[in-house]
Amino acid sequence: MGLSKHIARSLIALTFAIIEGVLICAGFGCEGSTPSRASVETPGPLPRLVRQADGGQALQLPERQIPGMTVSDVQQVELPGRLDANGQIAFDERRVSTIVSRVSGRIEQTRVSQWDNVRRGEMIVELYSPDLMTAQAEYLQAQTTARLSSSPQMGGQMLASAMLSAARRKLELLGMSDGEISAIISPSPSIWIPAPIGGIVIDNKAMRGAQVNPGEVLYLLGTLDDVWITAAIYEDDLARVHEGQRLEAVTTAYPNDIFTGFVARISPNIDPATHTLHIRCQVANPGLKLKPQMLARVRVATQPGQALVIPQEALVFDANQYFTFVEIAPGDFERRAVSIASWKEAGVVRVLGGLHPGDRVVVKESLQLNALWHQANSESS
Repeated sequence: MGLSKHIARSLIALTFAIIEGVLICAGFGCEGSTPSRASVETPGPLPRLVRQADGGQALQLPERQIPGMTVSDVQQVELPGRLDANGQIAFDERRVSTIVSRVSGRIEQTRVSQWDNVRRGEMIVELYSPDLMTAQAEYLQAQTTARLSSSPQMGGQMLASAMLSAARRKLELLGMSDGEISAIISPSPSIWIPAPIGGIVIDNKAMRGAQVNPGEVLYLLGTLDDVWITAAIYEDDLARVHEGQRLEAVTTAYPNDIFTGFVARISPNIDPATHTLHIRCQVANPGLKLKPQMLARVRVATQPGQALVIPQEALVFDANQYFTFVEIAPGDFERRAVSIASWKEAGVVRVLGGLHPGDRVVVKESLQLNALWHQANSESS
């Protein structure tokens, strides 16, 4: 029994000695101990920005700095022999006419309202104008003077004829036709204004009893036999489009109807933000189905072309601009701003500017590379 107690005390003393040794080594270190891996490893080189010969900057990235990063070539693909573009329908401006008041007065009667169809020459609004009555009285007086003037002295006949011509011209400027002027028997303060073209009342500003002044618009008329479709195309497609090219148009309202037309005009201006420009298409409108402000898709028959495409993963959106990282040398990457457009294949975008055939762009881990770019840029500034 005494021996067992002695052995137990010895084991307890040995245990405390071992624990004490472990604590001393942990606090002060022990000779001959193996250092940890973290204590002997040195940090690798960090990415840094270097200035290029052209003044730009490139990010020097140590080998295998970003695991899983891949680089892909910018691809050049064939475009089909047609050009699709989205647009909006509008009135043909050459087939739109305004009716304006040429006199001061008051609207007495109106015979049409907005969206009504009118015939050319149809009387649609009556104006009351004392100015018109005064001009008619002057014309009748000039007629009388011309008939009574028969003396050749002092050019009496020539003067009377000139006064008559001037009075007639004044009535024409006030909106009276030749037939209306010839039918004047006595001065009248009222005049009916006819429709200058046949079409639809697009806008009606004529209200019965309203006062009007010279130059005020009363009606806006338009026809829909032919309409315009203004569509946007990309700058890269400009060489494939020319005036007179035949096209087809479809709308969501009439998906089974195909409307035909041609390219009438090409805009001289390019939007620098989207690298697009507009084409104006003149399209026949049988049945008057096409309405202004409708959305339409036009398909222009063109020669085949080429386009640059990259994977969508290669894009980085930063500061309201798309960027890609281009490998200009092994381990050196240049950040470039690019202009893009949609493409028919999912996961692929069309490049309009910023890249060239043969460029190699970072595809996977482009966001992490962009973060390293900002880090290196902040450290160098």
